[in-house]
Order: sequence, then C-alpha cells, then structure tokens
Amino acid sequence: MGDRQHQYPVQVLWTGNHGSGTKTYQGYGREHEVHVAGKPVIAGSSDAAFRGDGSKHNPEDMLVAALSSCHMLWYLHLAAVAGVVVTEYVDDAVGTLLECGNDGRFTEVVLRPRVTITAHSDPEAAKRVHDDAHHACFIANSVNFPVRCEPRIVIESV
Repeated sequence: MGDRQHQYPVQVLWTGNHGSGTKTYQGYGREHEVHVAGKPVIAGSSDAAFRGDGSKHNPEDMLVAALSSCHMLWYLHLAAVAGVVVTEYVDDAVGTLLECGNDGRFTEVVLRPRVTITAHSDPEAAKRVHDDAHHACFIANSVNFPVRCEPRIVIESV
C-alpha cells in the first residue's frame, strides 16, 4: 500500500473581542472556538496563567489529550490483535511546559494508563502492547519532546 495523505481542516474563531480589539494587552479576551465540520464546537481560551478563562480548554490541554487519546486508540487496536481483552482504560496523563521568558515549550508528556484486562488475558502481552502503541501513535511521532508511558495493568477479578 502506498503513502496516503490526510487533511484535517479546523477553523479557530476568536470570540474575545470585548469592543476594542487588541488595543491593550489587558483589554481583550483569549476566548475562542474550535470548529470542525459536523462535530461539536470546543470552547477554548488560553490557560488562566496566561490571562485566559480556566474553565475552557486550552491548547496545552488539547495537546496532552491528543497524545493520550491517540495512544489509547492504538493500544486498544493492538491489544485486540494480540488477544488481550481490555475492559477498562483510564489515563491520568500529565504534560510539563517550561516557560522561559517569552518562550515556552513542552519538555515531556507522561501517560499513566491504568488498563484492566480479563483474567484470561496475558498481563505481559498487555504491557508489551504499550510500546507498540507508542511507536504507532501519529501524534507522538509528530512532537519534538519525549512522551513516556508508565502503564499499570490490572487483572479483573473472576
């Protein structure tokens, strides 16, 4: 199969003009909406640390969520292929952003998935699948900082 290209059109609409635009740094809101055709609108802002509305999703939240959900979706696929039956998956992921003056960057994201498998599934295979999922994840392959995975495998009681 040859290379395939996919596009993901997204519209970001700034909604934080409080009447005078960006006349002053303090005078405008960081609120915005993320629109993708046929999907619910995501209400966004900058992080509260950057004069934003902390009750809305910010780009940093969404980057960590993209890494976590991409890993999860690959993990579930590869677990099914490997015969590992997953009955629950919860990831408490954390991203670390280093702010240096006016610049900032993520230094790492740590995924901490807690995966519950059936008693008849192989826990060693369940752990190994995380490494394969990490290497397959499109988002993890696209970032320039480490994405670590610290999985915990829980075996269901019979």
